[in-house]
Amino acid sequence: MELEERVAALERRLAALEDARRTAPRLGEGDFWALQGFKEQLAELGAPDGGVLFTGAVRLPTGEQYEWQHGALTQGLLDGDWQEAAEAFAALGHPVRLRLLREITGGRRTAAELAELDGVGTTGQIYHHLRQLTAAGWLHTTGRGRHEVPPGRVVPLLVALSAARP
Repeated sequence: MELEERVAALERRLAALEDARRTAPRLGEGDFWALQGFKEQLAELGAPDGGVLFTGAVRLPTGEQYEWQHGALTQGLLDGDWQEAAEAFAALGHPVRLRLLREITGGRRTAAELAELDGVGTTGQIYHHLRQLTAAGWLHTTGRGRHEVPPGRVVPLLVALSAARP
């Protein structure tokens, strides 16, 4: 009898998990579960002007995984110095730099590997673009001429790409 009870308990737990999975919020289904939670936090903070939140759980083609989120209050964003963002946006404003970032997140990490690509320019031009991306914080050098997007910039980069799409 004990075995039957244990099997029945396991079946109930499995059914509950399957039901939870079916009713859990899914991306693209119009369920604003993240927004609702953020609005509750804003209310607790007493932030009448609201705020913004962006977050992500990402696995790159290289297998690297990142989880990240950032929230900011509207008033702080509106009152802040927008000029500070100009360099970061400008660095992303060149098609070759975006291509280099895509290739680097995909696993090509050295200037030599990047120089093998068509349409990215000469080695000198590639180094120029890599310096611009590094100065703006979108890249850093990990040693032996290898470049990577810093962990804290992977999700923001993908958010910027998402925001730029129509």
